Amino acid sequence: MILDMKVPSPGESISEVEIASWLVSSGDYVEKDQAIAEVDSDKATLELPAEMSGVIEILVEPGTTVAVGQVVCKIDTSAEAPAGGAAKPASAAAPNPMPVAAVPAAQTYATGTPSPAAKKILDEKGISPAHVSGTGKDGRITKEDAVNAKVSMGSTVAGRGETRQRMSALRRKLAQRLVSVKNETAMLTTFNEVNMKPIMDMRKNYKDAFEKAHGVRLGFMGFFTRACVEALKRFPEVNASIDDDDVV
Repeated sequence: MILDMKVPSPGESISEVEIASWLVSSGDYVEKDQAIAEVDSDKATLELPAEMSGVIEILVEPGTTVAVGQVVCKIDTSAEAPAGGAAKPASAAAPNPMPVAAVPAAQTYATGTPSPAAKKILDEKGISPAHVSGTGKDGRITKEDAVNAKVSMGSTVAGRGETRQRMSALRRKLAQRLVSVKNETAMLTTFNEVNMKPIMDMRKNYKDAFEKAHGVRLGFMGFFTRACVEALKRFPEVNASIDDDDVV
């Protein structure tokens, strides 16, 4: 029996969604209720679970916008689950069988797979899920795992590389709303007080030597610039810009 998997309605007033990513590949055997795809709407990112067990055939590419109720994949429920390697019977002639090492628990589809919220955080940090150990059920990477994941600062990036990341439907809608608010409401300016005494003392101690060595006076802009550079190294997404539907 071939089961048509349709996109369920994620909420009232939502008529279309975007297939953010597939968590399985065509030809894979999936279990009932296994998460097979991540779906983005204007309001949230949801997981699409398999309605039945069987072999899946994907019909829609990731990043495609589809209507609610559209068939996005098929599941052959008559297909049998792949059989695991059968254990070989022990030889009757062996009087003293060697002890067998414990076999680690079998991994499931959830092992090493981030939840939608965790995936967004890891993407923003530029961290691969393969470098994060999941503490959720069956090794699933949770939001807390993603928040606690550290960016490796050991490698040096050569040149000024540019990466492009397609925005989810939710992030595009948020960007549109923020621009609309900026254009339609009065702008405000906020002020934060910072204790600058250590910087002022450093400038006082080195300004004469700096001016003698470089021929220019040591101002505060150099300290501000250094602070910005170090912050952008740690959080490069702050330096991003939006180009159509991509974050650059």
